[in-house]
Amino acid sequence: MRSVRQCSRTACVRAAVATLTYVYADSTAVLGPLAHLAEPHSYDLCAEHAERLTAPRGWEVVRLSPQFVETGPSADDLSALADAVREAGKVRTEPEPPDVTEVGRRGHLRVLRAEGD
Repeated sequence: MRSVRQCSRTACVRAAVATLTYVYADSTAVLGPLAHLAEPHSYDLCAEHAERLTAPRGWEVVRLSPQFVETGPSADDLSALADAVREAGKVRTEPEPPDVTEVGRRGHLRVLRAEGD
């Protein structure tokens, strides 16, 4: 499923659609599609801030996409979420293996021990 990360700009609460990284050796700012994972040395930007991005004097901005458009969840995202909820709600029908016993429980979590451990 697509992430709902927010824009890195202060006080901006819009959803991020692009990721900004820097190549210091080349004095280049690279603006591309939203990265799958948030990295510590990159910045997620909303469509407005990605469009208005400028670089310091002497630096070049490389835009890997001409436009960044905010998109909502796709049909695939919603289907994946529904499937995950259905799977989590299924009642487990197969019994525990005979060499496994429950030795503790906290809420919905169980501590299991196999014979010989």
